[in-house]
Amino acid sequence: MVRSAAEPGVSNHEAVVDQATLNMAKDTTGRLYVQVKTGGKRKLSSKLWLERQLNDPYVAKAKREGYRSRAAFKLIEVDDKYRFLKSGMIVVDLGAAPGGWSQIAARRVGSPEKGKVVAIDLLEMGEIRGVTFAQLDFLADDAPAKLLAMLGGRADVVMSDMAANTTGHRKTDQLRIIGLVEAAAMFACEVLNPGGAFLAKVFQSGAEGELLAQLKRDFASVRHVKPASSRQDSSERYVLAMGFRGQPSR
Repeated sequence: MVRSAAEPGVSNHEAVVDQATLNMAKDTTGRLYVQVKTGGKRKLSSKLWLERQLNDPYVAKAKREGYRSRAAFKLIEVDDKYRFLKSGMIVVDLGAAPGGWSQIAARRVGSPEKGKVVAIDLLEMGEIRGVTFAQLDFLADDAPAKLLAMLGGRADVVMSDMAANTTGHRKTDQLRIIGLVEAAAMFACEVLNPGGAFLAKVFQSGAEGELLAQLKRDFASVRHVKPASSRQDSSERYVLAMGFRGQPSR
């Protein structure tokens, strides 16, 4: 049996693949790749997602190196270049499950001995050393207050890898995505220390209009980044805002 982290909208049951359902095939360049057979109750979208996971070198690398997800490499790449995670920092990870970003953040800030990582997600997440986790809906009215209580003060970095459930209607999906990013940015501006950083998934269009203008007013630098470990056929991008121009901690 092969188990892979479940795709959004794909159950864990569907993410378990029996070896009998797998073929080895060659692509147009002659390279071998794993092919999932069709049939049964598996949808085409699930079949294609499973094939992509099984053939993804970053998925295999994450398993070898003990990371919860391939997303760990995205944060590694961005932080290696821009150095916004430092020893002793306090970090908030929104949309943390299964925990790839939290793992990297905890290691780089030295949590729990030096720094601190607080994480939330709608889904359950297994325990990670140095990470305080709560299963919360970030958009719930009481979520910000609960997060502040978990923090016990201000933060140095707010990260959001949250993604809204898609409907297939492009404009509706884009509005949901931007709504999540706006909510995360608003929270970041409420809790960040001066000089703090904000990193969030925004997908292909990036941060737009009022949101981008607001980030440029609140932070010294704002840029869009697409890590090499982000799939090239994926529309995901990230906005990284650094140098928060907020009020000093009281």
